[in-house]
Amino acid sequence: MEPLDALRRIAFLLERSRAGSYRVKAFRSAADTVVRTPRPDLEARAANNTLSELPGIGKSTESVVRQALAGDIPSYLSDLEAKNLGRLVEGGEAYHEALRGDCHSHSDWSDGGSPIEEMVATAMELGHDYLVLTDHSPRLRVANGLSKERLTRQLGVIDRINEHLGDNFTLLKGIEVDILDEGDLDQSDAMLDRLDVRVASVHSKLKMGPAAMTQRMVAAASNPRVNILGHCTGRLVTGERGTRPQSQFDASAVFAACAEHHTAVEINSRPERCDPPDDLLSLAIESGCLFSIDSDAHAPGQLDFLQYGCERAERLGVPIDRIINTWERDQLLAWAKAS
Repeated sequence: MEPLDALRRIAFLLERSRAGSYRVKAFRSAADTVVRTPRPDLEARAANNTLSELPGIGKSTESVVRQALAGDIPSYLSDLEAKNLGRLVEGGEAYHEALRGDCHSHSDWSDGGSPIEEMVATAMELGHDYLVLTDHSPRLRVANGLSKERLTRQLGVIDRINEHLGDNFTLLKGIEVDILDEGDLDQSDAMLDRLDVRVASVHSKLKMGPAAMTQRMVAAASNPRVNILGHCTGRLVTGERGTRPQSQFDASAVFAACAEHHTAVEINSRPERCDPPDDLLSLAIESGCLFSIDSDAHAPGQLDFLQYGCERAERLGVPIDRIINTWERDQLLAWAKAS
């Protein structure tokens, strides 16, 4: 095993298991250093005990690099594999198998923790056919939302990545666009038209009154440029950020708008969101909505969070043929363009 592969695998498993961000960062930083350091230099430093002089190489990461250079599987990795190789949750296996991609993910261009290329590599390793990159929109400054100019540059990066990928995988152009107070979107129509898939989410004024919030969300769900309504209640049920109650709105009206305008309701798979809650997810099924089971990954290991959403979809009886990311890429793109 190469040192880089070992470090990447450890970071993936830590992210997947929701370990502290400081631990993940240590291994991601070490991986960055290994990428920039020729293997002969690594071997020489291992021989003279100066690996730790490299930036980002600490006690644990030095041991991983040293063992990998010696042709061994690092013990840190072996221990993690033994604890974290199983499924994250029991149930939903058939749904997980049916998924062809993920329609909601973030990179270090906004508030994600890893480069686009690392997100792509992990999605491919997980067997996806496509991944939609959906970094945040301009007004979400706390998440380093992309201005029109930065989004334009990102689209060029995506084109260059796809040129090297061939036909087996596609990185799709997307956005998680903020739904503003009146239901309009935090990006120009011209820019939204350049994208493949658009997720629209509420991130501000989550305590807005029910009538105003309903109008806000119905307007977004009815917008022909919106493909997916992201984490619709905005709730947080666990995690480092604490808990947050769900927004109040007329879910029947919102889901009726989604069904009428072919806007998919996101089943957000992040454990801290688990959004929409079971009762609203059941209502969306009854309303005839389409769905998208998304990871909302902010790190490569979190792409495997799809398992949580698949368990809920199976348990609550979401029809598989109404889950848009079970569709082949061309069918998804045709639907997204038409809706």
